[in-house]
Amino acid sequence: MSKAAKISTRIAKLKIPAKETSTPVIRPIGVFDSGIGGLTVTAALRSLLPAENIFYLGDTARVPYGGKSQQTIERYSTEITGLLLAEQAKIIVVACNTASALAIPRLEEILKVPVIGVIAPGAKAAVEATRKGHIGVIGTRATIYSGAYERAIQAINPEVRVTSQACPMLVPLIEEGWLEDRITDQVIRRYLGKLVRSGIDTLVLGCTHYPLLSEALKKFVGPDIQLVDSAHNCALAVKRLLIREKLAAPSKNLGKLQVALTDPSSAFLRVAEEALGLQVGDVQLRAVQNSVPLI
Repeated sequence: MSKAAKISTRIAKLKIPAKETSTPVIRPIGVFDSGIGGLTVTAALRSLLPAENIFYLGDTARVPYGGKSQQTIERYSTEITGLLLAEQAKIIVVACNTASALAIPRLEEILKVPVIGVIAPGAKAAVEATRKGHIGVIGTRATIYSGAYERAIQAINPEVRVTSQACPMLVPLIEEGWLEDRITDQVIRRYLGKLVRSGIDTLVLGCTHYPLLSEALKKFVGPDIQLVDSAHNCALAVKRLLIREKLAAPSKNLGKLQVALTDPSSAFLRVAEEALGLQVGDVQLRAVQNSVPLI
């Protein structure tokens, strides 16, 4: 049996241990991304759902996911999900467009808790925002080559035209904290020039890292192109899911945020605090290998 198959089997058998002090609704929302990008989703969740506990896990040891194969992304996602289930996560939020595009079907097969990604909410918001019916999408190579946004957008409105552009260098620049830098501006110009000239009126930031560059992106594309950030729309979808599944925390609960990484990152804390206004506190470390206990 392959390593990926063994992990999936162990995930499927994983039962969340009950604690007398932890009712289902008080258990945390589990959020993961390949690095710091998913913090944009976390910030939106904190703003919209202040009563909810959130456990965020950034797979900084293996960032970025965007250039990896589907098999590898599925394996990484199941391993990280195992760590979140060990924290008693009541739902899993895949705050990574690459993993949302390539791993959610597998996660839905093997998990006993609800799973939600960022692509469907982002696609819905883009269709609602477009005026001319021409939407641009930027993302990692894996996200763009998967065609996930095109399918999601055209499932809502088949008449909408979608033009996509992979931007693989943006995630490393963001992970370095180069949010306001001449080199970053040059990379944006190189990637988005043709896309802007194609006549799009709406631009989907198809990577949860990209909202951290929203000011630089707005400066380049101009006021006539509306940016769609799936983070807020994902948070709205999570709220609806919690209500539907009767998993919402009581409004009187004071939610807390816990953050863990798979490898230390000083840039992580700086970006979280300066760009997003998140008070992260002590960052925990989690080992990825053998992360899913066999029960």
